[in-house]
Amino acid sequence: MAAEDPKHHLSRYLQVARDALLWKLEGLSEYDIRRPLTPTGTNLLGVVKHVASVEVGYLGDCFGLPFGEPLPWFDEDADPNADFWATADESRDDIVGLYRRVWIHSDKTIAALPLDALGRVPWWPDDRAEVTLHQILLHMIAETHRHAGHADIVRELIDGTVGLRADNDNMPPGDAEWWASYRARLESVAAEVGRR
Repeated sequence: MAAEDPKHHLSRYLQVARDALLWKLEGLSEYDIRRPLTPTGTNLLGVVKHVASVEVGYLGDCFGLPFGEPLPWFDEDADPNADFWATADESRDDIVGLYRRVWIHSDKTIAALPLDALGRVPWWPDDRAEVTLHQILLHMIAETHRHAGHADIVRELIDGTVGLRADNDNMPPGDAEWWASYRARLESVAAEVGRR
């Protein structure tokens, strides 16, 4: 893809989100990548599994280009929310490997079709089910960045690591003392306003 091609820019934004999401797993134990850290069970490896599964649908099935690998967590008899957590038999390598294979499949879809190629999202309401590749690329960029944001918060809860990637945390500079002071100031303002 040429740099001036709109698909190039869309693909780049999607890949930035994909990379950010996987970076959240780096350096963590098996326990930490599976830990449910919100009341709804959000966990890092489950978020990756979910995003991989969603991307398969949007950038594969919706354009008549099935992925070809079974995703048993979508079977009718699967546990509810089975795409949001990894079983004891599903390793980090299994889920990350799946996600990387999904990228290859999706990137082939993107390369093969024009942005105005029509697809159909069967789980969307009929009046919006017909889509273009352009719409779905925007949707997947938003979806992946949204979940990368979830992963960012979960990772921060685990060990304090934040940001877009290892070489660019995209955060203002500050040591632990500065951040503690900043947080205390925000808490003070919140408490003050809450008393009004």
